[in-house]
Amino acid sequence: MPTWPPQPPPPSWIATRWPGPAGGPAQPVLVGVAAAAAVAAVSLPLTRPGLGWLVAGVAGTAALVTAARPSRPAGSSSHGVHPTAPPQPATPQPQPATPQPQPATPQPHLTTPQPQPASPQPQPATAAPPRQAGGWRRIGWLRPFWAATTVALLGVGTIRAAGWLFVLCLLTSAVTATLTLTDGRSVRAMLLSALVPPTAVIRSMPWLAKGLARTSRSGRGPAIGRTLVSVLVSIGLLVLFGLLFSSADAAFAGLVDRLLPELSGATVFRWVFVFGAVGAALLGAAYVLAAPPDLTGMASGPSRRRLRRAEWVLPIGLLVVLFAGFVAVQVTTLFGGSDHVLRTAGLSYAEYARRGFWQLLAVSLLTLLVIGAAARWAPRESRADRALIRILLGGLTLLSLVVVASALFRMDVYADAYGATRLRLLVAVCEAWLGLLFLLVAVAGVRLAARWLPGVAVGTAVLALLALAVANPDRLIAEHNVDRYQRTGRIDVDYLTGLSADAVPALDRLPGELRDCALWQYEDDLPPDDWRETNLARIEARRIIAEHPPANRTFCPVTQPRW
Repeated sequence: MPTWPPQPPPPSWIATRWPGPAGGPAQPVLVGVAAAAAVAAVSLPLTRPGLGWLVAGVAGTAALVTAARPSRPAGSSSHGVHPTAPPQPATPQPQPATPQPQPATPQPHLTTPQPQPASPQPQPATAAPPRQAGGWRRIGWLRPFWAATTVALLGVGTIRAAGWLFVLCLLTSAVTATLTLTDGRSVRAMLLSALVPPTAVIRSMPWLAKGLARTSRSGRGPAIGRTLVSVLVSIGLLVLFGLLFSSADAAFAGLVDRLLPELSGATVFRWVFVFGAVGAALLGAAYVLAAPPDLTGMASGPSRRRLRRAEWVLPIGLLVVLFAGFVAVQVTTLFGGSDHVLRTAGLSYAEYARRGFWQLLAVSLLTLLVIGAAARWAPRESRADRALIRILLGGLTLLSLVVVASALFRMDVYADAYGATRLRLLVAVCEAWLGLLFLLVAVAGVRLAARWLPGVAVGTAVLALLALAVANPDRLIAEHNVDRYQRTGRIDVDYLTGLSADAVPALDRLPGELRDCALWQYEDDLPPDDWRETNLARIEARRIIAEHPPANRTFCPVTQPRW
């Protein structure tokens, strides 16, 4: 039977953990977001890596830091709370003072005024306000780390010309920027953080409307209008005098042409599009900073439903025995040299390494899942249970490290025989990161505590990508293949010409006709950059080609087909 009156539905997850900020954004937030979006619209090069990505990243970071500051000195619970919000706590204070002269009145009369001062309190007493107070009140060390890596990833476009590498850095920077805003620590919180940015962009639109309405009611509208007029007048003066100076001096005109893009309908459309997209993203980020979602208490931890000891010891123990047998074979075959492989496997050394690498990569990934499942459902109440976890899972982790070493050794032999490529280098880096992850798992197994593991795992993956960018992967690939050519006389020139300008210093080491064949395409593919597209690798490549231009563009010997 339905109850009467009907009970209200329980509050949703958003209502309890992410109610959002009260009021609207303050004027510094609006100004900072608009300024950063304007900088991004002018500076972002959408076609290739360049300095403009770093400039836009720094401008966006500065805008969000500025947006996070106003809430700290104020006693409000969020950015841009109504200007009438601070006086509200002061108005109920005289009211409790009126019942105090009447202590002899009955108790029911004392309870009646109490709901009145309590009525305005539920607004700041929702689930999120403890985290809303300043947004950055509980900073710790992870959020500055994620913010710094976000800017560093965007800065890769200034020093590296490889488009595939910068795309990876750009996607990773979106992940680190999200973690900067949400401060997710557990796996569940990190996965849920992926839904926060698009939701914040949608929810920030009513928040923006409230802020604009509050600004107009507070009498600041004319001041903002005068500021906009001042900006337009400044732009007009710069354009007028810039045109006069450009017509008066050819050198100054050349400088202006390099700094300013050619104005056209496509350029204006790009500016408007980038301004709207970046502005919406920054406004959503400011919305999250004003009232971040509460993602605490989402760590999975050990499951309440545990397996019995025999149910997990038997499969894990057998798996440890299998791993030990495989490691013993690896020691006597792969690490024993090519002669032993030829006698036992009937394959060449390179073929033997190529056929096993991908399987060992899959083994590494599956082993991590097995270790995670066993750690979650294995019992750990008694000392014997905890000892079994440490021994069996620790042994499996150490044996997995040998599997990772075997996979990396196979990839090295494979690249030595067939040449280095982007895919082979990237997969080898991923395998090395898996080895580091196994070491972290071993540390967590000793302590039987892994709440810190998800954040550290993602952090090491980001650092591995930054380390790969610093190492200059396209140049490493070219140098490896040039060294291999000097040893064996075999090289795939067709593949090397598809590398980015990062590889030009290594390809410059090739002799005679091979160098001309490898570099002539770069001479045509390196047009001058404007300031937004400034890239150190392309500048170095232009210098090398200008000092010694390719002489022959017709003869391109192919000494080895692409593998």
